[in-house]
Amino acid sequence: MSTYVLVHGAWHTGAELEPVAAPIRAAGHTVHLPTISGNRPGDAKTVGLDEAISSIVDYFTAHDITDAVLMGHSYGGMVITGVADRLPERIRRLVYWNAFVPNDGECLNDMVPPHYVALFDAVAAERGDGSVVLPFPIWREAFINDADLATATRTYEMLNPHPNKTFTDAIKLKTNPAEMTIAKSYINCTEDTALPHSLPWHPRLSGKLGLFRLVQVPGSHELCFSDPARLAQAIMDAGRD
Repeated sequence: MSTYVLVHGAWHTGAELEPVAAPIRAAGHTVHLPTISGNRPGDAKTVGLDEAISSIVDYFTAHDITDAVLMGHSYGGMVITGVADRLPERIRRLVYWNAFVPNDGECLNDMVPPHYVALFDAVAAERGDGSVVLPFPIWREAFINDADLATATRTYEMLNPHPNKTFTDAIKLKTNPAEMTIAKSYINCTEDTALPHSLPWHPRLSGKLGLFRLVQVPGSHELCFSDPARLAQAIMDAGRD
């Protein structure tokens, strides 16, 4: 049996991954669902990427986690890459679920279309507290396009404002992902249009991992809401030896 640490994406907390964790736990595995600094209730929205990464490093230390399968979703790919760079001895496999794969010196905004960068900058300027929110039409059409309107509306209300600095901060790595000796997997949801298919998650970002296992599954960027059991199986397929 394995220990899984599932790291959420932007605008989320670990709590939203509980329906995904349930089938993995039912299969006999241990599952941790930390919330990244900046997304916890009451957190300042001025948190940067280094602090976000450090919060998951600290979670590993506090819970004495070793030999872990560490999964990151979307923005969570930035975080798990930083954690793996700092704690390689504690991680058995990295799993990226439609996630960003940064090399040293890259920020998340380097990997998204220019119109998203402009949107985030405009929203952050308007809000004035360092945070960005995702407009509902983008959530509905591009992020959770495989769910009905009621599910899209209900889950949108779960989201929390996200610190924009985590999108603009460049990551600092000693080792780029392709050179990391940790085993790696990439889960690609084939209907995910959170990034346009002209700038795809796979193979554009997955290819930065070097040698990796590919697991493809039908679904949107928010499969954790639209079909958590399907996502749970994909995570276990990606995480097995």
